[in-house]
Amino acid sequence: MPGDGQPASVIPEKSLFRIGEVSRLTATKPFVLRYWESEFPTLQPVKSPKGHRLYRRQDIETVLQIKRLLYDEGFTIAGARRHLLEQNGQDGDVPAAPASLKDSPLAVSRQVLLDLRDALRAFLTLLERR
Repeated sequence: MPGDGQPASVIPEKSLFRIGEVSRLTATKPFVLRYWESEFPTLQPVKSPKGHRLYRRQDIETVLQIKRLLYDEGFTIAGARRHLLEQNGQDGDVPAAPASLKDSPLAVSRQVLLDLRDALRAFLTLLERR
């Protein structure tokens, strides 16, 4: 998936993957994948007649995107869910920000907040060493 830090060529050329394969491809434990299925409506693998989860290529791309949002960008589960719903053109329960707030000089970019978080973590590490 472009832009998520994972090349699309990592996913083999086949249509369905079992949970173990997805776990290896995405470096994510199977129990985490099952949990994410319950938290993210955009992640819904099909079930085989025997009840096995079968992930499509789109599902694997969604897993990679969820992983990037949670682990690399620091989203919460709820924030990542909202982000994915907004990105897919579904509003869900996400209220739109007023136009005056979007254009406000008080609006802080996500990168500034991530940088601040990293600086605060570094500061906390220094304090814990004392």
